[in-house]
Amino acid sequence: MDNRAQGLCFGSYLEHVAKDNRLLPSHIGLLAAMFYYHQKQLPGDYFHSSRKKLMYFSRIKSIATYHKCLSDLVLYGYVDYIPSWHPTKASRFRFIIDNNCESNG
Repeated sequence: MDNRAQGLCFGSYLEHVAKDNRLLPSHIGLLAAMFYYHQKQLPGDYFHSSRKKLMYFSRIKSIATYHKCLSDLVLYGYVDYIPSWHPTKASRFRFIIDNNCESNG
């Protein structure tokens, strides 16, 4: 997938996020942190990040709030989450993006 197609996918993903009234600023902040740590990977690829990094970037101070927001994002179908209980290995995340996003632009 080229950069333009990737941008269209993320663009339509963010439009969907913006229209979802269930999401609070803490959810949006957590998604922004995930986008930051996602870097240059393809939209459907898994990426690694730690709770500490995501909480810092999203300005979420409470572990309970972090887990609530993450659980909501999984429940609402925005991300896949594979937790890691290993102290030095980060958890895995993947954005759930419509495969037909290229035709939406």
